[in-house]
This record gives sequence, C-alpha cells and structure tokens, in this order.
Amino acid sequence: MRRADLDALPVREAVPALVSALDGHGAAVLCAPPGTGKTTLVPLVLAGLVGGGPRRRVVVAEPRRIAARAAARRMAWLLGEQVGGSVGFTVRGERVAGPGTVVEVVTTGVLLQRLQRDQELSGVDVVILDECHERHLDADTVAAFLLDVRETLRPELRLVAASATTDAAGWARVLGHGRPGGAPVVTAAGVSYPVETVWAPPARPVRPPHGMRVDPAQLTHVASVVRRALAERSGDVLCFLPGVGELARVAGQLGGVDAEVLQIHGRAPAAVQDAALAPSAHRRVILATAVAESSLTVPGVRVVVDSGLAREPRVDHARGLGALATVRASRAAGRQRAGRAGREAPGTVYRCWPEAEDGRLPAFPSPEIRIADLAQFALQAACWGDPDAAGLALPDPPPAGAMAAAREVLVAVGAVAPDGRATPRGIGMSRLGLHPRLARALLDGAAAVGPRRAAELVALLSEEPPREYGDDLAAAWRRARAGGDAYAARWRAEATRLRRAAATPAEPSPTPPLPGPESTPPGTGAGATPPLPGPGATPTPPGPGATPPLAGAGNGAALAPAPDGGAVAGDDAAAGLVAALAFPERVAKAKGEGAFLMASGTAAELGDGSRLRSAPWLAVAVADRGPHSASARVRLGAFLDEDTARAAAAHLLASGDEVRWEDGDLVARATHRLGAIPLAVRPLKNPDPVLVRAALLDGLRSDGLGLLRWTPDAQALRARLGFLHRTLGGAWPDVADDGALLARADDWLEPELSRARRRADLARIDAGQALNRLLPWATGEAARLDELAPERIEVPSGSRIRVDYSAEHGQPVLAVKLQELFGLAETPRVAGVPVLVHLLSPAGRPAAVTADLASFWQGGYRAVRAELRGRYPKHPWPEDPATAEPTRHTNARLRR
Repeated sequence: MRRADLDALPVREAVPALVSALDGHGAAVLCAPPGTGKTTLVPLVLAGLVGGGPRRRVVVAEPRRIAARAAARRMAWLLGEQVGGSVGFTVRGERVAGPGTVVEVVTTGVLLQRLQRDQELSGVDVVILDECHERHLDADTVAAFLLDVRETLRPELRLVAASATTDAAGWARVLGHGRPGGAPVVTAAGVSYPVETVWAPPARPVRPPHGMRVDPAQLTHVASVVRRALAERSGDVLCFLPGVGELARVAGQLGGVDAEVLQIHGRAPAAVQDAALAPSAHRRVILATAVAESSLTVPGVRVVVDSGLAREPRVDHARGLGALATVRASRAAGRQRAGRAGREAPGTVYRCWPEAEDGRLPAFPSPEIRIADLAQFALQAACWGDPDAAGLALPDPPPAGAMAAAREVLVAVGAVAPDGRATPRGIGMSRLGLHPRLARALLDGAAAVGPRRAAELVALLSEEPPREYGDDLAAAWRRARAGGDAYAARWRAEATRLRRAAATPAEPSPTPPLPGPESTPPGTGAGATPPLPGPGATPTPPGPGATPPLAGAGNGAALAPAPDGGAVAGDDAAAGLVAALAFPERVAKAKGEGAFLMASGTAAELGDGSRLRSAPWLAVAVADRGPHSASARVRLGAFLDEDTARAAAAHLLASGDEVRWEDGDLVARATHRLGAIPLAVRPLKNPDPVLVRAALLDGLRSDGLGLLRWTPDAQALRARLGFLHRTLGGAWPDVADDGALLARADDWLEPELSRARRRADLARIDAGQALNRLLPWATGEAARLDELAPERIEVPSGSRIRVDYSAEHGQPVLAVKLQELFGLAETPRVAGVPVLVHLLSPAGRPAAVTADLASFWQGGYRAVRAELRGRYPKHPWPEDPATAEPTRHTNARLRR
C-alpha cells in the first residue's frame, strides 16, 4: 500500500467529518476541489480498505467510462494491487471485478440497470455519486431511485453526492428528502496553484456553432493557439474541444509540432486513454473532450487551451432521438477546464474568445432533464413504477411537454400501456441500453432479418457512421464490416452486445407472415399494435403488454431466407426494414429524381451522385434541414419498397374522403395515404357539403377575399365601413381585416358560400351585397351610413365629389379642383373627422394638400396662385378666394 501517497491527499482532513455525517444522517454532500482525492481516497476509507474502519461494499458511480476505469486503476495502484482485486470496475461491455471486490466503480448507466433488476441493491452499503454537478440525466435518475430505496426499502443504505463544484444547498435538500436542514455538507480544502489567464480570441469573426457544426476557421484558430502555447510556455498542453470530429481536425493541423499529439475521449481505445493518463518523458499535446474536465488527472499539464465550446444534449428532431448540439461552454465549465492547468504547479489557460464575452456566457450547463429527449427516462420511470416521475426526488422536475412526447413514443412501441405502466416488453427494452425507437427496431427487426444483422444495423443507427461512409445505410454497413478504423471497432463491439440482447429478448414479439404483393399490410389486422407516431398522427394505443407487429420487407428476391434465421435477405432490404422500424414517420416516396416526400410531410433530397437517387421508396435514418431550406437533406438512408413502408408505418395508413383547398382551387378526392404520402387517389363526385364549405373557407384564408367579386362600389363600401369602425366603433363592424371578416362568415357570406362548389362559384359572390348584411340594422344605425360616411360630398361649385376612405389608418380624402372650393371657409367633415383635401389644378394635377381650408386661404393659397396663374391663365385666380364664386369653368365660360 502506498501510504505516503494516501496521506498526501488533501481530502483526508475532511474524511472524519464525512464518516460522522454518514453515521448520523445516512447521506451527505462532499464538496472537494479537483486533485484532493475525493474520487480515490474516500471510497477506500468508506470501504474499510484504508483507515481501519468496518468493511463495507462501496459502489462509485461515474458519469463516463473513461473516468470509471481511471478511478479504479488509481485506487488499485494506491492499494498496491491490480484492478479486479479489492477494487474493480464495470462499464458497458466490460467488467473487471472478482469475488473479493469491495469497491466497484461503475458508470451511472450501469448502476441504473442494476437498480431496475435489483431495487434493494443487495449487498451494497454505500453509493457515491461522483461529479454530480454535471447534472447528467442518468445521474439525476440514479439519485432519485436511490433516495426512493432509502425511504422505502433500505434506510441503512448510505449515499454521498461528491463534486468539485456543485450546488451544495440544492443537493443537500435533495438528499435530505424533506428532513429539516437537508443532508450535511462536508467541505474539503484543496491545494491549488495560480493559473494565469491569456485571452486569445480569433483575429476575424467566426460563425457560431449550429447543430453539430463548428466553423473550420474556429478550429484553425484553436490549432494556432496550441502552437502559440507550445512556444510561450513549458509543460504539456491540454486542449478542450467539443467532440471527436473536432479532435481529429485539430490534430491534423498540428503536424510537425515538437510534441506528441494524443486524442482522449470517451470512445478512445483503452491504450490511448492509459497513455494520456500516465506520466511521460516527452512533451505532449492532449486534445480532449469534456471527459478531461473532471474525474481525471492528466499528469504533466501546465497549459490549458480552451476552445470555449461544449456539447449538450438536445432532442434531434431530424432523427427523433436524443442528440448532442454544440454550444458555448458555461463559465463553470471554463473554471473546471482552467483548473486543470494548476493541478500540479502554476499554469496558464489560453481562452479562445474575447474577454468581453466571458460575462455573457451561461453560468452553469443546463441540466439534461430540461433539454434532452426524455423517452428513455420516461421508460425508466415507468419500469420503476412511477410513470409520471411525480414521486421521484429529482433536482429538477421533467418538463410536462417533453414527458408527454416521450409517452407517445413509448405507447406506440408497446413499451408502456396507455395508463403509463411498463409492459413486459417495455421492461425488456429498458435493459437494452438503447433509445426506445432503436430498441423496437432491434427486437422487431431481429425476427425478420435475424439477430446478428438487426444488431449490426441498430449499432449503425445508434452511433451515426462517419460522413465518409456515405449516405447509403447498406453500403455503410458493408464498410463497417470490412473496416479497420476506430469507428468500425466500436461498432463491432456494440453490435456484439446488441446481438446477445436480441437473441434472448425478455418478451419476444410475435412475427406475422411477411407481406406479399396481395397481402394485407401488417399492422392493420386484429390485435396489431402501431409503430411510432408521426407528426400530426393519432396513434392507436396498444393494450397492456402488447407488442408492435413485425413488419416484413419486400417481395420477390427479398423474401429469400436470411443467413441467420430471418425472413429477409439482402443488405438493402434488411437495412431498409430496420431503419423504417426505427423511424417509420420518415419512410419516403420518390417524387422525382433525387426528391422524396416523407410520411411526416417533409420533402427530402439526396445529394448528387447518391446511389439511392433511383429508389422508388426510401427509409430515411438521418436528415437535416437548414433554417431557410424547404427540403431536408438525407444524410443516411436505405432502399425500401412499398410493402415494407406500409408495414413499418402502419399507424399512418388512412383512407377517407379529402376535400381541401389546393393549388388555388377546391380538390375533392377519395384517398388512401401513408401519412402525407398518397397511395391511391380518385375524384369525388358528390363531396360532403360541410367539407366543401370548410375547404372554401380555407381557400379564402390562404388566398384572400380577393377570390370574391369586388366591384368598385363594393370596395368603396368596405372602405367606408372600415372608417366608421375605426372612428366610431360600437355597432360598426371590423371589415378591414380579412381574418375578422372570415370569423363572421356565417353572418355575411351565407347562403352563397354553402351553395358554392369551386373557386369559380366564389368569384360570383357579390362582396358588396354580402357586406350590407353586416350593417347594424338592428340598432337602426345602418340608416345613418350615408350621413356618417357619405359616398360623395357636395362642394360649393355644385359638384358631388367621391370621398376616398381607403387609407387604412388615415383621414378620408377629398380630391377636388381648387376653384370649386372658392368661398368655403371650413373644411368638410365626415363622422366628425375633417377630410384631407387634395386641391387639384384645372388639369386635375395635385397642387396642395390641407386639412384646414381656412389656414390655406390665408397663407398657402398665395404661393399656389402665383404658380398656377401663369400656367392656367384662362381660369379665375382671385386675390380673395373666400369671397370668390366657386366654379368648374374658365373665365370665358363665366362671362357668358
């Protein structure tokens, strides 16, 4: 045992207080800075392996596999043992532990599966939730389940929430679970060295991250900052980037640097991870994702280069799955990253953004439960016996909308009953470690294509293959089988795990016969359970314990026996079936070379040169659409046939009469559709009049009231009524707004609207005559229309001039020749509002505009008279217009 190293760990001073808190309360929050030994010494002390305490079995839950392996190796090294003795670890697909293991380090996902199998967590005395500040959904769920176990089954189970930077008060309240004051908080002091901050923003603006995309200029800048750090500082350089793709791109730009370049991430081979976590005699540049923010100590690091980017979970609407999105890293993450430079000695952090932006960054990363896809969480809660998660002591409650969307998916795949209780099938699906969509594709696809091929395809769908694999799922499958790259290695391991799970499902799904050309589409017969809901669809819920039907695929050659026991042969047919089972709302039918319509109603396009462009049907696995694009771009898909599409998306099959406004006219037809995809269409001779009327109203809403017949008199009436509504309100209706008029269609468009059958019938409706029905006849106000808003005003010359009420928010306009108003001292008014007088020349051209005639005669008239007198000498231009005789005529005419 390396006692000197154990004694040097700063957290040792806080251990007695932690033990006392656990003895008294059974739960505690441990706040200890990085490097204090909270992940390594505390479990050994609580297990009785160090310090002479009673022997207990301790489980340490880490958020990442790399951290779990590293923590187990570090503890075993401190004990002078090999991993698998007193200390072991278990991560997905790998277990190194034996009968003598007392401290076991696991990922939170593994612990979650154990709790579902054994709610008492038999034989475990203490559970430590490490790095709880990261607020991963699995970690929050595990904490809630463990608190439930303590409350109902095992009050002696001890819980510790440990973190370097956490909301101590919040976690104390959660672990206290209603107790006054919450759980005790134990704080350990650490040894920290100063870290100098160097602001190193790009010289030119870079585009902000969008989805998973990072501006290549940003990565080029990060690489240049790494080179600068190597030149200006000593020691190893740790560079934080958001994801594996960015690690590879920056590594490619660091060729020729005088240092070893390593990449460390959660899926890196164990040998690479070990090399990064071991001391080295050579200078190194370690490119890392967020796995190096906490839990891990990378020896030799004196410099940190922080790109300022991170990945957070989001709902990927392009795939219907949870996914990661690139975001600006929080200030808390920035502090964690900078601290890596000061673990062993004074260090430096280069931050690749302007100092002025730092204060605008989010303070903390968002808890996953608020932003992630909750289908897996909802399934875990249902299997736990709390479908709504209402009784779970979660740090943050799940959003109601996200839970409702998750429930729809779970009901559709047969994982839960309509009341939310988990079905036997759902319990089996929860143990697969997959999103429920992919679990459905694995279980139902295995019966058709065989467990091995279903597992291989689902492994491809669970971790999208590299872009260089292409957009053809079947071709990517073949490349992964033959490939020797890192992705292919991970894919093979995951496919092997899923094959074992698919070969022995907890609740096998019945497999109906594959559809032939004349068969009834699966999923439409008695007892069938629909696949996943598409946008706008109302799924038919399964009965308790029901399982969705297996969709067969294709006809002809595709029905030959598959090599591992399935009914579907051929890579294309198998890939299409499995992808369609996972994403039935994205089965798509060709509508032109390279263009498709998905069942969801979204258009999709394939890139030039894609082998899939000739497909009559397509199973779209991955697609994305830019913010201003009308069509989605298919990133990964597979050939499909109509029978398989019908089977996989059976819940979207619908037959009925369609009466709608389409392309500028009414269309009435009997249709058979797969979601938005028409399969069979014939015209309707006698459509339902109610549907016809509703469709014509839709046409008026979309194309406007201009579809009606608007004579000049009708337009003038609408403008007059609009003026009275703005001016007097009350009983005068709002006719200026199309929406307001259409909301009262029953009051003014009947009976003509109910008699109409097509666009041409709308054009025969006299809008003016119809508008008269809206006048306030009941109050008697309608009789005052001509008084309040006269169509014409008589001017001093005797002419009756039309008033223009069409200005939407302005005054009524009276356009009249100037000489016709001689002698008129006051501006005419309508409904108490002075009209805006447009004074015209004898030729009818605008000469002046006024709303105050008296002021115009006294001042503006002189300038107008001087200008027009020479241009129109035959017309009268008296010096005093107030006393002059109004006229429409010339001087000669007046002398007659």
